[in-house]
Amino acid sequence: MNGMGADDPFGDDGAGLVDLVIEDDRWLDADLQALAIRAARVVSEWMELPDLQVVVLGCDDPRIADLNRQFRGRAVPTNVLSWPFHDFASRPAGDDPEAPPSPELGDVAISYDTCAREAEQQGKPFADHVTHLLVHAVLHLAGYDHIDDSDARTMENAEREILHRLDIPDPYAEYER
Repeated sequence: MNGMGADDPFGDDGAGLVDLVIEDDRWLDADLQALAIRAARVVSEWMELPDLQVVVLGCDDPRIADLNRQFRGRAVPTNVLSWPFHDFASRPAGDDPEAPPSPELGDVAISYDTCAREAEQQGKPFADHVTHLLVHAVLHLAGYDHIDDSDARTMENAEREILHRLDIPDPYAEYER
């Protein structure tokens, strides 16, 4: 059961929620489609954005390093990148962002290589780590950030609440000991 019930605006398959582009076939075996739909759906529910739409690119380290170089000036791989469609108004540090002005939130790229390496290093299930990173990226698309400590706490708390709904352990608990 997907937890959405009969009122699921996306249908059973999540069509319209996530547009997936696969450049690395390992993402097919990892079922990135299901992970992305699961992450986007729960963010949609949590933020009360019933028509949320995102594009997710499943790629590898060389591709994400190139994107990171093009858009952030850093020619190194990273786990996930996001490009919001909307510019959000500034807000007091630590406040939640306003709701996005339209359901189309933006684009996400996620690297299989970095996700697999991090999941192994952190002793986490790959699917849980990827789902966390997708939740994190979709929150960025919805206006959350972690530029300062107060905003980081707000975003981390949002992630914790959302991941709790998915029965995924708190990814930040180990850093608070």
